[in-house]
Amino acid sequence: MPLYGHELDEQVDSISAGLAWCVDLHKDFIGAQAMRKRVADGLERQLVGVELEGRRIARHHATVHRDGETVGEVTSGTFSPTLQKSIAMAYVRTDVAEPGTALAVDLGGKQTGAVVVKLPFYKRG
Repeated sequence: MPLYGHELDEQVDSISAGLAWCVDLHKDFIGAQAMRKRVADGLERQLVGVELEGRRIARHHATVHRDGETVGEVTSGTFSPTLQKSIAMAYVRTDVAEPGTALAVDLGGKQTGAVVVKLPFYKRG
């Protein structure tokens, strides 16, 4: 679930946060034109799920890398007792947002392997 102050804030719109299903762009509301433009122009970054190697936890503002280049930032992370994996959500450039994309997350100066996964992390069967 997106958290205000982490995945959502006054600088992040609902479309970029993966909440387009909450926004009816066919209706008029304050900000509708800007959101329609954002969709038409394409997103620069989007919220993705990330599974990390090992048990270390990615924290808010940890940088996300691909081939040595910074491509995003972690918004929140934890160790999932249900999945038995370290998971996080991060805003990354759209060109590296496809599930299965290999990334690295900076955890205290050490690059830890990670992979983009589809959200939500867990669904009840």
